[in-house]
Amino acid sequence: MTKRSDYPFSYTLRVRYSEIDAQSVVYNSHFVTYFDITITEYLRHLNYDYSIEAMRKTGKDFHTVKVVVDYAAPGFYDDQIHVHIRAGRVGRSSIQWQLAIFRNDEDEPITTGEVVWVYADMAAHKSEPLPEILREMLLEG
Repeated sequence: MTKRSDYPFSYTLRVRYSEIDAQSVVYNSHFVTYFDITITEYLRHLNYDYSIEAMRKTGKDFHTVKVVVDYAAPGFYDDQIHVHIRAGRVGRSSIQWQLAIFRNDEDEPITTGEVVWVYADMAAHKSEPLPEILREMLLEG
């Protein structure tokens, strides 16, 4: 069972009207957006410079190579959702992000997922070793 305490960081959002579909539930692709927002906020929380300026300076950025979303229950308009995140596998050039979304104060996640990033040279589109400072931040948790 996935628990909130399994994750070192969470970011809270509220489901907006524009994010629901004709069935009055969160449209499925918005969960990937929630994941992306939370990854960025987690990096900000870690004080890792994930700015456009840093990317331009180094010529390196992350490529998303995999996204998996497992839907357990719907999200509804005006739900307060808490997106929890942890680094799963931290490889030489890749990070597997593990995420879980909890609604309001519920104990069971409505959605879980995985996002895999590969650090790459943007001009060559070839993988590069992760910055050592980021590896250390993620492995310390």
